[in-house]
Amino acid sequence: MTASSPFTRKKSFDAESSGGLERSLGVTPLAMLGIGATIGTGIFFVLPEAVPKAGPAVILSFVIAAITAGLTALCYAELSARIPGSGSSYTFTYATLGEFAAYAVAACLLLEYGLAASATAIGWSAYLNNFLDNTIGWQIPEALRSPMIVAGKEGAEFHAGKFNLPPVLLVALCCVLLTRGVKDSVGTNTVLVWIKIAVLLFFAAVAFTGFNSAHFTPFFFAEDGKGVGGMTGVTAAAATVFFSFIGLDTVATGGAEAKDPRRTVPVAILIALLVVSGAYFLVAVAAVGAQPAAKFAGQDAGLAVIVKDVTGQAWPAIVLSAGAVISVFSVTLVSLYGQTRILYAMSRDGLIGERFARVDEATRTPRINTLIVSMVVAAIAGTVDSGFLWDMVSMGTLTAFALVSAAVPVVRAMQAREGNVAGDGFRVPFGPYLIPFASIASCLYIMKDLSRTTFVVFGVWIAVALAWYFAFSMRHSALAKP
Repeated sequence: MTASSPFTRKKSFDAESSGGLERSLGVTPLAMLGIGATIGTGIFFVLPEAVPKAGPAVILSFVIAAITAGLTALCYAELSARIPGSGSSYTFTYATLGEFAAYAVAACLLLEYGLAASATAIGWSAYLNNFLDNTIGWQIPEALRSPMIVAGKEGAEFHAGKFNLPPVLLVALCCVLLTRGVKDSVGTNTVLVWIKIAVLLFFAAVAFTGFNSAHFTPFFFAEDGKGVGGMTGVTAAAATVFFSFIGLDTVATGGAEAKDPRRTVPVAILIALLVVSGAYFLVAVAAVGAQPAAKFAGQDAGLAVIVKDVTGQAWPAIVLSAGAVISVFSVTLVSLYGQTRILYAMSRDGLIGERFARVDEATRTPRINTLIVSMVVAAIAGTVDSGFLWDMVSMGTLTAFALVSAAVPVVRAMQAREGNVAGDGFRVPFGPYLIPFASIASCLYIMKDLSRTTFVVFGVWIAVALAWYFAFSMRHSALAKP
């Protein structure tokens, strides 16, 4: 039912059509989308950012992040069974909390996916350089693998004449694959995910040979009052690594391209959560056990360095770097896929320009949409230090997850008013309030220890997005038209 106010009008609660996209994805490829967007990002790249904050207690950071993601995953599973369309949490919120809240969620998702794709592409560059160094003794010239804008003690520092070229090339390759069609993209992603899992198991097996329990003492760093050490450091590290669970949202973005989405999407979300949480915990324990926490800070291609130090040989590092170079491709690929589908859904609703919803007749993909997204992501990846990006991605993810959780009791209330008390498909256990509210509380708990800079930049982004809403989206919305 449509209301006249942009703050209350909602999309139809009925399942959406595919809108021209091909329904070709079953449980396995959908789960692989989630795993591909999640496994690897937090483990391959973020330990050097998280361990200096929490020390060996970073293991607790992954547990906290996994529990929060698990609570939210249950909410996603129910909503994806009720509203199986493209757009994920944006669509869920539009059908339950209304257009304005949905637009705010979309702004978070665009920030989340765009910066995640950029950050993972930057991390990929470090492993590529490590692989080249260990195999042929050659490194990419520093001027072509260094960002122009880096984080300094006094804020952002600008280094003219530097550009990070490898991430730009990676984004270009992903763009080509995505514009060829979703079947090719998802099939490639599935192969890359299996490679990634094999590489991480290889890392754990090697790292455990150098396991030293003394590396876990002291378990907590001494708290310094600046978000490092103690439980404050653990929570701050949990916020840093939380962006890795963006994969859960990615599964739901494929709802319009899923076969029997009421069944396949919830099952795929839960499978992805279990696989991801288990892999993260295993590799985090192995990494901290094999290397003192003090050595993680500023360590590029950290996992490759650890296996080389443990064995004293170059070949394990070569295997790990090669696996990372190949498999992390899927993280960037899936992040780009997720953002294009959010923009596709928004365009169909009239909240952004109509070109983002144009589907190429030959490939059945939003080609123009994909090209625009790829150019923006490549520009960020080529010029900005990844240190600016991790916490911003987590901020967007946590905000979107909290709003999705709030939609669950609204869905139940809507169904009760319509006489559909039992509902269809997956339902959150223990009633409509306990788990959704626990999910919201967990998101806010992790969010509180993000840096002040993160909150300021996020506030600026939301302000710009809302200015666009009131200037354009509110009047061009499909629900605003007769």
